Amino acid sequence: MVKPDWIAVDWGTSRLRAWAMAADGAVLAEGSSADGMGALDPDGFEPALMRLVGGWLPDTGAPVPVVACGMVGARQGWREVPYRPVPCAPLGGGMAVTTADPRLSVRILPGLSQATPPDVMRGEETQIAGLLSHMADFDGVICLPGTHTKWAQVSAGEVVSFQTFLTGEMFDLLATRSVLRHSVGGGALDRAAFAGAVTDAMTAPQKLAARLFAIRAAGLLEGLPEAEARGRLSGLLIGLELAGAKPYWLGQNVAVIGAPDLAGLYAEALKGAGVTVAVLEATSMTLAGLGAARRGRGDA
Repeated sequence: MVKPDWIAVDWGTSRLRAWAMAADGAVLAEGSSADGMGALDPDGFEPALMRLVGGWLPDTGAPVPVVACGMVGARQGWREVPYRPVPCAPLGGGMAVTTADPRLSVRILPGLSQATPPDVMRGEETQIAGLLSHMADFDGVICLPGTHTKWAQVSAGEVVSFQTFLTGEMFDLLATRSVLRHSVGGGALDRAAFAGAVTDAMTAPQKLAARLFAIRAAGLLEGLPEAEARGRLSGLLIGLELAGAKPYWLGQNVAVIGAPDLAGLYAEALKGAGVTVAVLEATSMTLAGLGAARRGRGDA
């Protein structure tokens, strides 16, 4: 039987993930479901959580602390937790949520906001805190690739500024809903084509729209393989992002936190631009950040 000291939760728009944690930080059990924020109304969050973690809870005794990050704290989430404006440390105290089941003691962590230019994040701040829990003296830039990629400037333990790029969502829309869906397929991508497209986009970002359509034309006229087409699409979009994010990464220490495949693409693109990159896995950084929140704020 799993007997967690506390429960870590990462609640995104499309997925809910939870881990039963020991007092020493070891993972005792884990689970996930499709009960993301986007599929729930406010009354559906506690039942969704119980479906996933109910078997980890004792029948009696003190409630089990639950520390949650991500979109669960958004306006459409379980309880809206106000953003904390930067510059600030990545972690805040969070907000306690009253639950019907007395075996739960839930706290939702806040995201971060920036006034100029306007920007927000929820969830990534916990990964940044996870990195700082391992590298307390880190001074530089953290790239967090995903549907909405974040670039965060970090100094003296604080997030100083950040910027979000819609790159992942653009890739999904172009690959699945545009004319390019006939060309790129859904498999692996060609790394050489990716690297070449990154260079093309960084060198002449104003030609992006034309180069995107050229992928389709090359498929029709030259039989461009799907893997090469997918590599070009990914490389053009990530290259465009790197061109826009250059003030963040140029001359900086850079760390990339993400899923291995996607983080690897960003690291490869940055190395091609002459940047030394440290790559860290997203789940381990999320758990480290949630653990730091748990230790820093007790059970409240």
